[in-house]
Amino acid sequence: MADEPLVLGIETSCDETGVGIVRGTTLLADAIASSVDEHARFGGVVPEVASRAHLEAMVPTIERALKEAGVTAKDLDGIAVTAGPGLAGALLVGVSAAKAYAYALGKPLYGVNHLASHICVDQLEHGPLPEPTMALLVSGGHSSLLLSSDITSDVRPMGATIDDAAGEAFDKIARVLNLGFPGGPVIDRYAREGDPAAIAFPRGLTGPRDPAYDFSFSGLKTAVARWIEARRAAGEEVPVRDVAASFQEAVVDVLTRKAVRACRDQGVDHLMIGGGVAANSRLRVLAQERCEAAGIRLRVPRPKLCTDNGAMVAALGAEMVARNRAASSWDLSADSSLPVTDPHVPGHDHVHEVSKENLYT
Repeated sequence: MADEPLVLGIETSCDETGVGIVRGTTLLADAIASSVDEHARFGGVVPEVASRAHLEAMVPTIERALKEAGVTAKDLDGIAVTAGPGLAGALLVGVSAAKAYAYALGKPLYGVNHLASHICVDQLEHGPLPEPTMALLVSGGHSSLLLSSDITSDVRPMGATIDDAAGEAFDKIARVLNLGFPGGPVIDRYAREGDPAAIAFPRGLTGPRDPAYDFSFSGLKTAVARWIEARRAAGEEVPVRDVAASFQEAVVDVLTRKAVRACRDQGVDHLMIGGGVAANSRLRVLAQERCEAAGIRLRVPRPKLCTDNGAMVAALGAEMVARNRAASSWDLSADSSLPVTDPHVPGHDHVHEVSKENLYT
């Protein structure tokens, strides 16, 4: 175990300052500082607020992770950081911090992809990823089906949302129901006491001529909002729990149906689900049922590893080190639209020659 790479990962793509430390595929620390409460009063994430929160939380969160892991900064074999996609300002805070630590420590720097990290984190829960693996990533910013034959170099998009992401739709419906922000957990909670068949909400892009693997939740969001508005205009009470359950069922029905179809079409017998919406209880249950019926093995990390965290970045960074992938250059920058086909941002063989000594104190 001591021979496996010890990597620190930094995640700042949105409103979570995450710092994780991984040795190989073993999680040693997962420290998170969230600014969600600061955004709640605005009903969504405010980029400038998120960036400032990252600045304040960065050093204390790194120090907490090192203490939790029982290692020092000098022990690290590399520093990994989310280079994109995400909020540009938030990403810049993480990338700048990672470059500073890597330079001062004389360690290699790895700028990695946020989406690929969400896939790789499952190694910390269930061991090495099968190759290939089909991944369904669902969060506030992404709803994607991805096929990976090598998480460090080959991630191929199969489908994605053409409008709202699943998590974004959860937030918007929660707002219409006056349930607060973030919407995912509260919708899930209310849905457990509701009837998922109470209201026949539409399933987007499920017709015979629609794209097989793409998603659309804008129409569903509009249909739910209009249904609620009609009830209120008529002076009738809105059955919040039934609305939540029926809306949630419409989302997870489409997600799981398309993911299983992609596995069958591509001859892949493993499905990994990640991203914040993967913590949804109904998604987990329905995915398990449909995967078992199709003979597909389902892999879903525990809820804490599904949301944005530093552990997932460290996991992908450790894989980069283990497979001798090129480190990133010192001119690594944040890329808010970094494509998933770039699991990491490599540099050149000479990039770390400027950092020969440990400057860290």
